[in-house]
Parts: sequence; C-alpha cells; structure tokens
Amino acid sequence: MADLVTFVPQADRDAQANLAAFIDLCRMRLTVFGQSLDFEADSWDVSDTIKRAGKSKALRLVFGHVGTGKKPVRVPMREPFRSFAKSYMRYQHGVSPTRNVSTRMAALRALEVALLEIGTADPTHVNSHVLNRAVQRLGERVAATSAYAIGGQLEKISNFLCDNRLVAIPTRWRNPLKRPIGLNRIGKEADERRASRIPSNAALDALPNVFRMVTAPADVLVSSVTAILCSAPDRISELLALPLNCEVRQKREGSDEDAYGLRWWPAKGAAPTVKWIIPSMAGVVEQAVSKVSRLTDEARNVARWYEENPTQLYLTEDAEHYRANEWLSMEDVAEIIFADQVGRGVPRQWCDSNHVRKYQFGGKKTYVRFADVEVAVLRRLPRGFPIVDAKTGLKYSDALFVIQRNALHASRARIRCIIERMTDSHIHPRLGYGSIGGIQSIFDRCGFYEPDGSPIRVTTHQFRHYLNTLAQAGGLSQLDIAKWSGRKDVRQNRYYDHETPTAIVARIRTAVGDDTRMFGPLATGHRAALISRDEFARLKVPTAHTTDFGYCIHDYVMSPCQMHRDCLNCGEQVCVKGEPEKERRVREAHAEATRLLAMAEQADADGELGAYEWAQHHGAQLARITALLDILDDPAVPQGAVIQLTPADIPSRLEQAAQARALLPSRVEGDSASTFEEVA
Repeated sequence: MADLVTFVPQADRDAQANLAAFIDLCRMRLTVFGQSLDFEADSWDVSDTIKRAGKSKALRLVFGHVGTGKKPVRVPMREPFRSFAKSYMRYQHGVSPTRNVSTRMAALRALEVALLEIGTADPTHVNSHVLNRAVQRLGERVAATSAYAIGGQLEKISNFLCDNRLVAIPTRWRNPLKRPIGLNRIGKEADERRASRIPSNAALDALPNVFRMVTAPADVLVSSVTAILCSAPDRISELLALPLNCEVRQKREGSDEDAYGLRWWPAKGAAPTVKWIIPSMAGVVEQAVSKVSRLTDEARNVARWYEENPTQLYLTEDAEHYRANEWLSMEDVAEIIFADQVGRGVPRQWCDSNHVRKYQFGGKKTYVRFADVEVAVLRRLPRGFPIVDAKTGLKYSDALFVIQRNALHASRARIRCIIERMTDSHIHPRLGYGSIGGIQSIFDRCGFYEPDGSPIRVTTHQFRHYLNTLAQAGGLSQLDIAKWSGRKDVRQNRYYDHETPTAIVARIRTAVGDDTRMFGPLATGHRAALISRDEFARLKVPTAHTTDFGYCIHDYVMSPCQMHRDCLNCGEQVCVKGEPEKERRVREAHAEATRLLAMAEQADADGELGAYEWAQHHGAQLARITALLDILDDPAVPQGAVIQLTPADIPSRLEQAAQARALLPSRVEGDSASTFEEVA
C-alpha cells in the first residue's frame, strides 16, 4: 500500500514557494502509483494500481496537450503546469482514489488551455476568468454530460489550489454548468435519450437469426456473448469473468426439467450468486456457453502449459521437434508462432516488433535463435499471469473467455502460443462500432440493417438497460430487480428504468376495473358500462405524472390542481406496490402524521385554542395513510398492484363558512340585533 503524506502549506510563503514545495513532496516522498514511477516521464503506466474490470489494455496517464493524448507524436503540457498536473494526479489518487482518472486528466488539460490563452502555464495564475474560459471550451468540445462532470473536477482543482495557498489570489469558484436533464422527463428529446439506452427493435429482431447464422469463430463468440446478455441484466465485465464450470443445474420442484443457471460474481460489491435463467432462454444460454467453451478450449490448454512450464515456449505436437533446434528459419517461426497461414514477410515483422535478433549465414536466408523466440513469447504473456481475475483468484486455464492473441482481430493472424483474456474491446467493434476501422459487424455479415438502411449498432450495456426496463414494466419488485441485476442498492434501479410515460399510463389503464390489480374507486365503480374497458380506461386515465408517493392521473388540460399538492388526500393519486422509494415516503408521512397528532392531542389536553380542530385533522390524515399502508403491507396484494384511495371528505368553502357561522354566539329568533347587552 502506498504511503500517504499530507501537504501542509506555509502561511509565510507565497503561492510560487508553496507550489514548488508541493511538487517536490509529490516527486520525492509519495509512492502512489509505485515507488519506481518515473515522475519526469510524460506517460505513466498505472495499470498495476488502477484495476479496471474487463479491460486488458494498459492504463496510461498521458500529460499531453488537449487533442494529442492518443496521437503517436504528443505535445506535452507546458511547464510548470505539467509538474503541477503530475503532482495533483499522484496526490489526489492517494487521498481520493478513483478508477475514472480520465475526468481528472480532462479537467487539467482544459485548465492548461485556458491558462495558455492568457499567456502563461503557471497554475498560480488560475482565477475565475481562467476557470470560466476552461468550462466554455469544454462546452465546445464535449457532450453536456461529460462537460458537467469535468466542470465538477475543475471546481475541485480550484478548491485545492485555494485551500493549499497555491494561487496568488484565492477565489472560490463554482461550476457554472447545469446538470444535464435526467431520463425521467417527457418530450421528444427525453424519448430519444431513453431510446439510445436500449437496443433498437431491428437489433432485437436480428439477434436470434444472427446467433444461428454466423460461422466464423469471432462472430460465433460475439453472438454467443449477446445471447447470454439477453438472458439476464449482466455487466459485460461480469460475463467475461465467468469460469469454465459456471453452469449450474438443479432439480426444479414439481417439474421433470432441471433449473439452469450460471454462477455469478457481481462487479460492484454484491454477493456472489447463481443467476437462474428463465426456461425460455435456458436452451439458448446453454448452447451459447457450449459454443464459447469449444472455441476457447485451445487457449486454455496453452494457459495450462505455461502454468506447468513457466520457462518454456508452448509448442504443438507437430512442432515439438523444434525445441531441440538452436536456429529457426522464418518458415519455422511462422509454424511455431501463428495458427493460420501468413505471408512470407509476417514472421520477419513479428521478430522485428518483438526485438528478436536476426542472423544471415552465407546466403540471403534469415535465421533466429530458438532461445530468443522463447524469451520474446514468454515476455508477451498477460500481465498478472496465471491469474486472470485477482478478486476471485480465477486462473486463465479455468476461465471461459480466454482466447489466443488476435483471435478476434479483423486483419492480424491468430498467434498460437500467446493468450489473452477476452474484453469488451474485442466485442464492441463487432456490434457495429468498428465500421470506421473496417470491421464488419455481425449484423452486416448476415445482411441485417435498420429500417432506414443504416447499420445496426448496439452496445453490451444496452441489454442490461433493456432487461431492467422490461422487468419494471412487468411489475417485478424493486428488490428482485436489484438482486437480478447484481446491485447492492435498490435505488440504483431508477437509472436503468426507461419505461416511457405512455407505457406507465397504459399500465394503469389495464388495471382499471380489475379488482385483483387495482384497489380504489376505479376498481369498485359501477361495471355496467356501454363501452369497452380500454375505452373507459382511456377516458378515466388520460395522462399520468410522478409524485412523491405514486402517480397523479389528474388531467391538467381540464383544470389546474385543486388540492394544492395535498396528494395523500386526493382521489386522483394512485400508488403502485413494489416501488420502495415511494413507499418509504409514505411511511415517512405516516410517522410525521403520528407525531403531529400526538402534539395536537397534548395541546388540546392543555386547553390551547384551536388544538381540538388540529387533532381532528391529523387524526383523519393518519387514518388515511394507515389505510394505504395496510394495503401496501398486505401479502395478498400482488407486486405492481395499482392502489387508489377514495377522495378525502374535505368541506367546500361554503360548508366551511356555514360551520364557522354555527360557532358564532346565538341570536334571538326574528331579531337581527346582537344578543350581547349594550353598554352605555
């Protein structure tokens, strides 16, 4: 574990002196990202410190100018900002570690650009103008959601500079960018955002056909992954970390068929579990796992060889005789290294890129030493081998998704003796996002496109959003959705619920008149209608919007809210059982009403004026909320049931005036004069 050292600024130093002390502390005393870290380098490999699930690529922090971080020739940040950026990244990761370091780096790059516009690269000159210019440039370059997140990191940098006396003029600055509109809004843009989170209908229709049509090994692997993702709302990193023996079969009660599931290790802290697959998808998932196992079997054999022989190159039986040779020709190298036929120049290129020294004896034929090839191959084994997943201790030889190097590459030949774990970067391009690089998707290969002729594109995470939305629409309880999805907190469900307001209205309408699914006036009303239930439901429930306790079905086109948001006393308030956040608010309202009733009754007992009326009001409110909770807690009421209470009996203004008049002092019959005695 890295040693943490706290920077303490000196009040008697100016900003330049404190900045120099801060950089010196981070360069010389901190061990975050490793003691051997080359602080002066402009690219840091932090893969050993920051573990990313499902990623095999090295994670690098590149201290380059905006737009040059991924280019072969990078433009480094200017000094002294570059040293400050390195120090800040190292110090902050020790104080507040995160896997999403790219947002911090983006904020630093934006801040450097804004400083250079005023003619300096000195972070002590950061002020409100520089920070405002930085977020302005962000708005021009990145999406609104990314700009907001990076703006938040700029605010943290600003606070860090002020708190540690690293700026000449300390100024408290707030991120001016507004939080992007959430997914729970209505309108065309909201519908488009929701649609972008789930696969298109064309993709969902094409996937079953693709699963049966593809024959190329890479396409079979990718289509099998999508088949498993369509069976349960899984993260791709969780799927790619499955062991070979992930399948579970258990006798189903009252049935001759076995229940089929997969052993699962959730990526974000939930307990390991067995995810049971619904019967309609069990056969598909079983077939997908079988296909993957068959195609990755050779890679596991290679991994097993290196576990048992860590200092020797893997050779097939046909190539085992090369182990006794000192020298190898380029043809020999091709047979040892590559599993597919390659061009004559490919073995030479492989030797050059892996720093294998070449020799020529007499003629033009090129040779290399077997020992040099062996060292080069062993050097290319995956980082951390033989462990593929440090969290579970899974080995490469036991992993389901382990492949030979370049097995899914569009143009490079498969390397027989080097393995790697399968990651999202292997799958993502073949789902439609590799067209720029010339990689055909599994949809393109099978001739499936969107209705307008455009390519079908999906991401692995869209399947998770889609299945969560189906579960919400089907009335599955929030606890079951969270467990099914591998979440620790049910509140995270709402970020994956893309059910449209139209679908919510339709769900409430289908419950109208059905006393097994709805409780309240709409369920117990007069049934002898001359129109169909669907027509009646459309008339009674023209629209719906969310409230603190459920959904309001008041038609605002006809009139504004006449209850002034007193939802629990309104007859147009409906609650849906199984929504924990809304049920929690109902229980909070119950506790509040109980407390207020006790206070009012005590005040009435003490003889305070008007306390009796308040006690009556709070008593009626408490009884109403209690009745609602009795229905929500009744085990006979199914999850997803729609509950509507009868309207509260609230007197009209005229009735209230009549009641107030009755409390006035009595009058003599037939005489309009007051009964009070006149005082001279």
